[in-house]
Amino acid sequence: MARPARAGQDIEQSEVEFRSGDVTLHGTVTAPAGTARQRRPGIVLVHGSGPETRAKYRAEAEAMTRAGFVVLSYDKRTAGYSLTQRSYAQLADDALAGVRVLHTRADVDPGKVGLWGFSEGGWVAPLAASRSAQVSYVVLVGASGVSPARQSAWSAENRLRHEGVSGSLLRTVSATGTRFLSDAGLLAEADYDPLPALRRLRQPVLALWGDDQQSPPAESAVMIENALRSGGDTDVTVRFFPHADHKLHASTDGFQRGEQLVPGYVDTMASWVAGHGHGTDDALPHQARQSHAPASLPAYGTCAVQSAAFVLMVVSFAAYLVGDLVRRLRGRPGALGAGRAPRWLAATGLATLLGFLGYFGFVAMTLNAGPMLGNRPVFWLGLHLLTAGTALMAVATAVGWWRARASVSRRTIVRLGLLGLTSALFIPWAMFWGLATL
Repeated sequence: MARPARAGQDIEQSEVEFRSGDVTLHGTVTAPAGTARQRRPGIVLVHGSGPETRAKYRAEAEAMTRAGFVVLSYDKRTAGYSLTQRSYAQLADDALAGVRVLHTRADVDPGKVGLWGFSEGGWVAPLAASRSAQVSYVVLVGASGVSPARQSAWSAENRLRHEGVSGSLLRTVSATGTRFLSDAGLLAEADYDPLPALRRLRQPVLALWGDDQQSPPAESAVMIENALRSGGDTDVTVRFFPHADHKLHASTDGFQRGEQLVPGYVDTMASWVAGHGHGTDDALPHQARQSHAPASLPAYGTCAVQSAAFVLMVVSFAAYLVGDLVRRLRGRPGALGAGRAPRWLAATGLATLLGFLGYFGFVAMTLNAGPMLGNRPVFWLGLHLLTAGTALMAVATAVGWWRARASVSRRTIVRLGLLGLTSALFIPWAMFWGLATL
């Protein structure tokens, strides 16, 4: 189904609906105005990660249309796609459904219908193309040749380094954090290997990167080109654009997102589709650090174990503080015979746990470490101070109890024993999450 939509004088747009499995997808076909009888190359835009809509890719669609393409951009499915659930195979089916839409149009050359895959779409587009002869070519933008987990870890570390962060927070967020989130089911398709689908491709491939630091450009370029050629694909062109971000928008440093497409990007696409180039035309950009697959979590580092330990510590510290408050309200302060150290132990321990949960979640979601003191985030330093305070109060509690052991009740011994066990659990937890080293 197609409906006219408003557009500029030089382009025409029509709204379309099409089926992919049991889902109806909504999109926009953008075509050069007044050329309904002229067959042109068609291209389907396969979006990056997240619940992306066609509106986010309007600049790309209109620029490609002005360069002579008929472009289909569609809203990404919401059914079966979320932070915790997604299937690249299913997304590939959606892309192929879009290809079939363009094949039905009189203004599209059926022998020149391709896929454009950006970021996550750089994993999806090759998978789709490897399944269908209706796909005539593939354009990859900011694609990664490594798994989503490895890519996420590399990107997180690079962005934090760009902010000036160094030290233990880098490993906590990039390596430990990525694998933990994957184990928790919060990084869907974490271990997807993109290389087998690339090896199955036979269509011409144009792979483009900017000087960004969100995907490993030099490393991925080599991996992707080698995978394509090892599978028998000889029509491979690799290009790099300076002063461009992950999406090939103009950017001064590759991190600051620009509004305008980098000059030459769409023209390169158009000339390549008209007559394919070959090989790596540009020198590989500088890449300071290679990506590494995050190591498997030890048994005590899994989501189940860490979550259980976290809940136990929070409950134990909080219960002690509540009990201590009740005792003081009843006029029995210091009944435990260890001074104020147990109270401070529970307070600093609880503050560390809850503070870490909030800060780690914030940094993992935003890749923003907050205000800095030198090359260390202020909040991260604060958590280290709380951790050190908790450890000191644990020692003080043990010393105080030992000195007063002859005069304390059995109930007191049990309370302090539980607090001591919680402290013993807290120390390795803090070490695992990088709170014991700067």
